[in-house]
Amino acid sequence: MNIAVINGPNLNLLGERDPKIYGTETLDDIMKMLCENLPKIEFTHFQSNHEGEIIDHIQAIRRNPSVDGIVINPGAYAHYSYAIADALRDIKGIKPVVEVHISNIHAREEFRSHSVTAACVDAVVAGAGTRGYLLGAMHVAYLAEINPSHI
Repeated sequence: MNIAVINGPNLNLLGERDPKIYGTETLDDIMKMLCENLPKIEFTHFQSNHEGEIIDHIQAIRRNPSVDGIVINPGAYAHYSYAIADALRDIKGIKPVVEVHISNIHAREEFRSHSVTAACVDAVVAGAGTRGYLLGAMHVAYLAEINPSHI
């Protein structure tokens, strides 16, 4: 099984960006955690600060039969990117997708409490810290294995 992990804007700064909210782990630490905890799953990682690049990557995954699902942290794009929402909507039902937020978006500024991308994914994990990526990957694997239409 292969799961693509996609991270949006500013997540390249994890580990140094507002550690009280996002912790001290880096994207490399998160990928290492995933590989150590789920050794039977192959993970690929993509991060971009650019909306169009994220959309292109989601569309490429949609056409790639070797990728079984997606864990995505769209960052701030979750709150206003209807273009990313559309790309996720186009893949939903073909491959499982779980949206992850390190912080509890519902306990922060009001604009963060609504995710336009959330309606276009199979599940959302928010507020579990970087462990949310692990929970998201486990759920993607579960959905891919129990629902052959996702594979």
